[in-house]
Amino acid sequence: MSTDNIDAWASTRNGEPKVGQSAQLSKHMTDRDVQLFYEITGDSNPIHFSNEAAEASVFRTKIVQGGLITGVFNAIVANQLPGPGTVFLKVDWSFKKPVYIDERVTGYVTITNVRRDKPICEMTTIIKNDAGDICLDGTAVTFTSGTG
Repeated sequence: MSTDNIDAWASTRNGEPKVGQSAQLSKHMTDRDVQLFYEITGDSNPIHFSNEAAEASVFRTKIVQGGLITGVFNAIVANQLPGPGTVFLKVDWSFKKPVYIDERVTGYVTITNVRRDKPICEMTTIIKNDAGDICLDGTAVTFTSGTG
């Protein structure tokens, strides 16, 4: 069966994304965000909460949980690109630099491949701080349902 005539994206709100499309979102990471993430996940690592523990670590000051940082991507793919109804199927992320409390980061996603037979996208993913340093980079694969 040929997939040329299949429009797997027809039922999605934003339609079929295009290779090269990109979206971004910025977030100021606060102590309150770190506390809320702890309340949701139970991540109580002292390097996120204790000045003393953080000062004794390689980071020298408190850092934001990795899951909180990658949450920026959840907001981008669910709300912007590919859009409502999108979930992650696979991620491959490398943490390059810590994100500190009271630091603003920007997440970027760029579509690198779109399947025509299924509403699946491949994308590059990057998180940068305001200084332009890459804090995280990698790739992701998403699926977009028609229920968004």
